[in-house]
Amino acid sequence: VQLQASGGGLVQAGGSLRLSCKVSGRTFTTHSMSWLRQAPGKEREWVATITLDREITYYTDSVKGRFTISRDSSENTVYLQMNSLKPEDTAVYYCTDAGQLYWGQGTLVTVSS
Repeated sequence: VQLQASGGGLVQAGGSLRLSCKVSGRTFTTHSMSWLRQAPGKEREWVATITLDREITYYTDSVKGRFTISRDSSENTVYLQMNSLKPEDTAVYYCTDAGQLYWGQGTLVTVSS
């Protein structure tokens, strides 16, 4: 199983980015997919989760109203649309399954002020 994260980059505050996490390889069962992030010198923190059956979404308070997690089952891809980005959103973003068994390699998001 491989999770390929992409879409990071450098953006000015107030800008937008869309991250993608494509799942490939053998089929595995998970009831949700999540994005987490790790800022420089900080612990990794959970950002958002989407359940794969009913596509219920959950967000950490700091990104509510700005970030949207979604999925495209036909593409085996999970997305994180990030709007109104702030410098404090700067981090390496990771995608993972419900049991955190599989991880994408991380994609760096840098938000300049």
